[in-house]
Amino acid sequence: MLYSVEQVADLLGLHVKTVRGYVHDGRLKAVKVGKQYRISGDDLAAFTGQDVSRRHVEVSGIVQVDDVDFAEMGRISAMVMAFVATPYDDERLRVETIHDQDRASLKIIVVGGLTRTADLLKFIKTITE
Repeated sequence: MLYSVEQVADLLGLHVKTVRGYVHDGRLKAVKVGKQYRISGDDLAAFTGQDVSRRHVEVSGIVQVDDVDFAEMGRISAMVMAFVATPYDDERLRVETIHDQDRASLKIIVVGGLTRTADLLKFIKTITE
């Protein structure tokens, strides 16, 4: 949520000019929208000394690889799981693999952080080409 300078002044019990001064001094982060400043809820919380929790963003997806026999499935799955086991900047990554022998299809189910998942998808592309 974005607050106007007036709303922040009301919330904090300050004069509007005081809040504008904080914005101009750089003590209170704000963005200019048109001719007015807007202050995010996170920036206001940080300014008032509250704990600012980071937004959690995660991706989930399914990668399907066709024409995969049992041996190929084992090779791809082992490589993917080795990739997942590698430590990586505190981004969790959960992966499951499902092989359908009748359809010769491998599905890789991925849930995790954006950067880590993107890297895994590039890796899967490399090992399946």
